[in-house]
Amino acid sequence: MAPHPQTTAFLFPGQGSQQVGMGKQLAQRFPQAAQAFTEADEILGFRLSRLCWNGPAEALDDTVNTQPALLTHSIAVLRVLQGEHPQIQPGLTAGHSMGEYSALVCAGALDFPDALRLVRARGEAMKLAGGLGPGGMAAVLGMEAEVVEEVCRLASQERGEPVQLANDNCPGQLVISGSEAALSRALELLKERGARRLVRLAVSIAAHSPLMEPGQQQFNQALENTPLGDPQIPILGNVGAQPLLSVNDIRGELRAQLTSRVRWTETIQAMAARGATAFLELGSKDVLTRLTGRIAPGLAARSLDEPESFVGLADWPEVA
Repeated sequence: MAPHPQTTAFLFPGQGSQQVGMGKQLAQRFPQAAQAFTEADEILGFRLSRLCWNGPAEALDDTVNTQPALLTHSIAVLRVLQGEHPQIQPGLTAGHSMGEYSALVCAGALDFPDALRLVRARGEAMKLAGGLGPGGMAAVLGMEAEVVEEVCRLASQERGEPVQLANDNCPGQLVISGSEAALSRALELLKERGARRLVRLAVSIAAHSPLMEPGQQQFNQALENTPLGDPQIPILGNVGAQPLLSVNDIRGELRAQLTSRVRWTETIQAMAARGATAFLELGSKDVLTRLTGRIAPGLAARSLDEPESFVGLADWPEVA
């Protein structure tokens, strides 16, 4: 028995979930997946499929490539799910940061070719901003969001440069983002206040912070030139953890998302409050599946990635 659409949510991962080999076995096993990668190669004008499947990792980790790679893999998984298990339909959808674009394709608000071009442009804008205003990001484990927000305010005031809470991923797992000076000071203060663990992330840009503003105009232009439609199923946005109901909602969300916090904890809580009891993550790795387990313990969650992940899906979540 398939999960009911009213209680099923589809989730789509963002940057950090990429890995060399992503989608290769899926494309070898399912024509729908292979076609998604072929389309991406043609639309972008280079072999994105080869980069996803064979690397090198350094090129895949470049944000201008990471974003279309993750989108393509997620849509490949979505197409396999639609082809092999058409009875499984979502009543809600959301994506983490870049994953929001995959969710928009799922919701029928954005065509796959247009989404590919837009996330490529987003990556270029973010890379431009990172070059003009270098910064970094760090994971903060074992601290309350309110404490981290206060520390970021203090560090910003002391250094005269920005650092802010960028991702509220789940209780006890936060990410801060900002200039090198302000970020380093925030980490010092968080250590003094008893953070369980502080981990600098292997990124050269300060995503979801004011340091992305230099790329905002470039991205906004690409967004304005991208056709959008109203979502056919409810999609919850990162910025406010609220439903995006119209084209205007979507444009406002995507513009604000570059410099705003990803409210993932609130997003999953909002989906659960709207009746979601079964969460399927479509794309590379299982980051969002694990986060969902920490945000909403007791609800069913599983990830779909390579062919073996589809085994037993017809009976999920009853015998999961």
